[in-house]
Amino acid sequence: MRMGRATDTLPITVPQVIVRRHKQPGQRRYEDQCLSREGLNAADSNEQRQNGLKMVDQVIWSKKMSSGVRRTPVSAEQVRQTGDESVLRDPNSKVKWTNKTHQPEYLVGEEALYVNPADCYSIHWPVCRGHLNIHSGPGGSLTAALADLETIWSHALQKLLEIPLKDLKYYRCILLIPDICNRQHVKEVVNMLLVKIGFSAVVVHQESVCAMFGSGLSSACVMDVGDLKTSVCCVEDGVSHRSSRLCLAYGSSDVTQCFFWLMQRAGFPFRECQLGNKLECILLQQLKESFCHLYQDISGLQDHEFRTCFPDSPVLLYQLRLGDEKLQAPMALFYPAAFGIVGQKMTSLLHRSQGDAEDAHDEHFLLTTQSKQDQIQLSTSSKATTDRKLFPKPAGFEGEPNMCDPSEKGNLTRDLDLGHAQSECLVGGADAEETLSALLSRKTAMTQFEGKALGMDKAILHSIDSCASDETKRKMYSCILVVGGGLLFDGAQEFLQHRVLNKMPPSFRRLVENVNVITRQKDMDPRVIAWKGGAVLWAAFVW
Repeated sequence: MRMGRATDTLPITVPQVIVRRHKQPGQRRYEDQCLSREGLNAADSNEQRQNGLKMVDQVIWSKKMSSGVRRTPVSAEQVRQTGDESVLRDPNSKVKWTNKTHQPEYLVGEEALYVNPADCYSIHWPVCRGHLNIHSGPGGSLTAALADLETIWSHALQKLLEIPLKDLKYYRCILLIPDICNRQHVKEVVNMLLVKIGFSAVVVHQESVCAMFGSGLSSACVMDVGDLKTSVCCVEDGVSHRSSRLCLAYGSSDVTQCFFWLMQRAGFPFRECQLGNKLECILLQQLKESFCHLYQDISGLQDHEFRTCFPDSPVLLYQLRLGDEKLQAPMALFYPAAFGIVGQKMTSLLHRSQGDAEDAHDEHFLLTTQSKQDQIQLSTSSKATTDRKLFPKPAGFEGEPNMCDPSEKGNLTRDLDLGHAQSECLVGGADAEETLSALLSRKTAMTQFEGKALGMDKAILHSIDSCASDETKRKMYSCILVVGGGLLFDGAQEFLQHRVLNKMPPSFRRLVENVNVITRQKDMDPRVIAWKGGAVLWAAFVW
């Protein structure tokens, strides 16, 4: 979670985690897992991981280095034969468990991460993969997730920003939400901010649009690579194209798991490491950020070392030797089969809203309360479309239009069974400018790609291809903005640029002068760009 005043240079960053003390003695301890996920223990999970890794190895070894020499492959057996050793460095670790002598009812953020597992506390992460963490276990209800969020945010406001809750009636806030979200959950969060926390007003805006504001760009294909999910969306002049939005159910934590598996295969010296231990998960994330890269020129075996600093344990120095594992793990973002995730929906597109009975302005209400003029136009366009089908005009007839007008679009999309696309055209706005080809592309994408694991480069190409016009597509190919902390690997910018350039349609290679991939706009931390854009947006509202 990142929170701050609009005038702050940088926001505060707090792990969005909370631990709650057990209300009854002997209550079973519950912990939301940081890295472990369903779908990794299936019968064919290891086979899929091996197949994905073969594709990664084939790409690595087929591409020459900048010197023109082919890479020398390093097998896991060669790495394992080098041997490992651990050295006692310091008798005691300086890292301590969180002090709980006053028996607090809850702890949040960093303090929650360092709660002793033997204590009577349960651990909850109220947000998972960009949505409220609703599950069947303890604390998995909508009410419990909202209560956890309220506690975490209230604690950050009072303790870290030093704003008393009673003064929030003089404050307004901007809430950034994912491009694909549950509208009912957003409604509940806004209600919590206004009624329970006490802000005087709330502005809700999309992360991709705010990332554009924060980067100072006008149009770009925005890829937000997070810890648990990756989202892609095309933004043009401050407007997010609905048909281009998609969400991938993998992120930086999956790269961490893949890197851990590769290191284990190569003889990882810290053999007691477990994904179920939150502190050891933090260590694995640090190793991934320190060792992994996307440079093709780094080849062969390299020696590395790391230290383990855990409470009530001595500090140990481990030495290990790694080869291609440092390149294979981040490349799994482009070949998600290497993650070994089986039986889970990996790609989500934006679906039609189910509507809200309490919302007088939802799309269903607008459709049922159209003016008579709109209904007459719809009826007229429907008859005209039927006439054209029954009595087509000769080719080259000069009165024949090249594309449908907005009044005909609603009827055509109904004939094509494009669901909510019809309502978007009738309601109007930026989405009504979509052409029929873009709507067809979106329908095809739903049946073709939804649920499948798309690599990052293919996700970008699919998102751009869903845009309405060639001019918009040209803009998107010319500027690809990467935000979030999941792709902070050395060489990522050049690698992604090369992948997109080689896979983009040949027809656009003549139109696009250069595929520009931006991973650090204005040398800013990509993890805070969306927050910075919210601050810029707020300044625009104030003035």
